[in-house]
Amino acid sequence: MTDALALFKADGPAKSAAPERDSAAAGLAAPAAAPAPGTGSVSDRVPGIDPVDGDAGTAAGAGRARAGARLSPGSWFGALRGNLGLVLAAAVVLLVLGWALVPGLFAGGDPLTGVPAQKFQAPGAEHWFGTDNLGRDLYTRVVHAAALSLTATVFAVLLGLVVGGLIGLVAGAAGGIVDTVLSRIIDVLLSIPELLLSLAAVTVLGAGTRNVAIAVGIALVARFARVMRAEVLRVRRAPYVEAAFASGVRWHTVLFRHVLRNAYGPVAALAAIEFGVAVLAIAALSFLGYGAVPPTPEWGSLIAEGRNFLATAWWLTTLPGLVIIALVLSTQRIARAISRDNSR
Repeated sequence: MTDALALFKADGPAKSAAPERDSAAAGLAAPAAAPAPGTGSVSDRVPGIDPVDGDAGTAAGAGRARAGARLSPGSWFGALRGNLGLVLAAAVVLLVLGWALVPGLFAGGDPLTGVPAQKFQAPGAEHWFGTDNLGRDLYTRVVHAAALSLTATVFAVLLGLVVGGLIGLVAGAAGGIVDTVLSRIIDVLLSIPELLLSLAAVTVLGAGTRNVAIAVGIALVARFARVMRAEVLRVRRAPYVEAAFASGVRWHTVLFRHVLRNAYGPVAALAAIEFGVAVLAIAALSFLGYGAVPPTPEWGSLIAEGRNFLATAWWLTTLPGLVIIALVLSTQRIARAISRDNSR
């Protein structure tokens, strides 16, 4: 009896331990439960991230994912479509610059000679812009006129930018009586229309493309001076400028290294705007007879020559005028882009 009871007690725990071992084995063989949404690791949610790398792999993988999204063809196409106007404007400006720099590459003919038998031919495959009253190819004359017109325009804008920028820089930095006097002179010049001021200046200087450029540059001085003065007054009160003065830096070093360097942005945008204005002003003065002497081609003189045949040969005035309009609108579009970028 005692032996049987001892045997029962020995077999009982052995039998009860077997299910526990089976349950443990089943637990080891069962798959791990899936994590709840949003609670897994970043490497599980973002493809391309090595889970062994930890945080470094997470950052690198996320960076690769973003870079792939930025460089995708769809993104490039969307960005190009959003800036299509700016791309077209830049293409027009580059084309006209190419006309000015290498006119023979775009029009190999002679702009001064023509074939009288081919006079007043309408625009076509042989003559893209038609021919004038002497049989000269109008497209060739427009292309070769770009060099003279753009040279005068660039000179005028640079003259206004340099002179007006220095006046505005001195007025804004000096202050006091100097600022007052220069500001009143600027106000007087701004009260006169630019074209009228250019016309008065070229009347004193005399005819010629160089004098026309100087006259237009004089008319642009006031605008550049006003914008530069306003920017210098804004930057001059900045903490880093006051810190430079307090540390003993010389005033001219602070003026050119700190003030001018942080004030030129809006002035550069204004230069792009005034480039189109200068093109119109130089063409207008050339149209009035103050520009190059015929038969030298210039955009304004081409329109002036064609106005006598407007009823029979509309292309003589319309097509050169459209070239001027396209260039002016393109420079205005680029100027708006520069101004928007500086305002950020």
